[in-house]
Amino acid sequence: MRTLVACLFLFLFSTAASAQWSPLNVDVWTPPFNTERKHSAQSYTALDKGSKKWNLCVAIPHLKDAYWLAVNYGLVEHAKKLGVELTIQAAGGYDKLDVQREQVAQCLAGNADALILGAIKGDGLNDLIEKFAAQGKPVIDLINGIKSSKISGRTAADFFEMGKAAADYAVKNLATGKELKVGWLPGPKGAAWAEAGDQGFRQALAGKPLKIVDTAWGDTGLAAQSALVAKMLDAHPDLDLIAGTAVSAEAAVPELRRRKLNERVKVLSYYFSPAVYLGIQRGGIVAAPSDVPGLQARLAVDVAVRALEKKPFPQHMSAQIQLIDSKNVGKIDLSGSLAPQGFRPIFSVNR
Repeated sequence: MRTLVACLFLFLFSTAASAQWSPLNVDVWTPPFNTERKHSAQSYTALDKGSKKWNLCVAIPHLKDAYWLAVNYGLVEHAKKLGVELTIQAAGGYDKLDVQREQVAQCLAGNADALILGAIKGDGLNDLIEKFAAQGKPVIDLINGIKSSKISGRTAADFFEMGKAAADYAVKNLATGKELKVGWLPGPKGAAWAEAGDQGFRQALAGKPLKIVDTAWGDTGLAAQSALVAKMLDAHPDLDLIAGTAVSAEAAVPELRRRKLNERVKVLSYYFSPAVYLGIQRGGIVAAPSDVPGLQARLAVDVAVRALEKKPFPQHMSAQIQLIDSKNVGKIDLSGSLAPQGFRPIFSVNR
């Protein structure tokens, strides 16, 4: 059961979430999609209204966790504001590439004006993306990363930087002088964001007194991550730190408590969720960066409409990463990171 403080936070948050979010400080990659991570801070102002009732189709991996629920909320809220139609398809998990391919094909057959795509696999939908582009229809890469030259724009933080931010925090705040043993759960193998997070995390730990002794890839459903955490602790009961996805961190907290290891083993997430928020507040999770997914979703809708209306927009941008720990968890604005309390998935808007 949530604490009274947590419930109060979520009540206040649900009010803050509807507040004006634009203009927004963003990171803009110049040139777009560069692999050297060259970006600069700029201010972005969202559209007030679409010029017509554009039909936007969205395909995302799933709605099984709070991260994608925040995305759902951001998509819906900005589509409502702009007065455009929005249809959201959720594949059901990172092992459902065939389902997502079918859903994207349905978007194309259904005469969508633009596609917003949170891809299950970075290069798993390139042929369908090319079909959209051949018809002059924009494809916006939302959060996960798409390895295609045919996309029109990208609204996503670099998960290399998310992984690096989490590792940098561990080096600065958890290193004790002796070598710490780390269990690492980066997410689904083949997902571009998870592989980027893995690279950033490993690079930041190179030469530091934290050693990854076990790595477990897997879907970000809670059951899958709970099983991976349990298996990892069976093999390595002497771990000092469990780090990984928000769901990995959520799963680790009760498992460590069950094994009476919660006082010794630290937990770190490399992205944010309501469970991670509560874990940080209660002391079970030390920290997490947030790529503010609700804002990335709003930006994706805005960019899709700008592309359709031939208005200028940064081809590659991201809401700026926030680092949340016990020192600032009660002070930082989290309205771009979490859906309001009580929000349930919505699959169409203005239809």
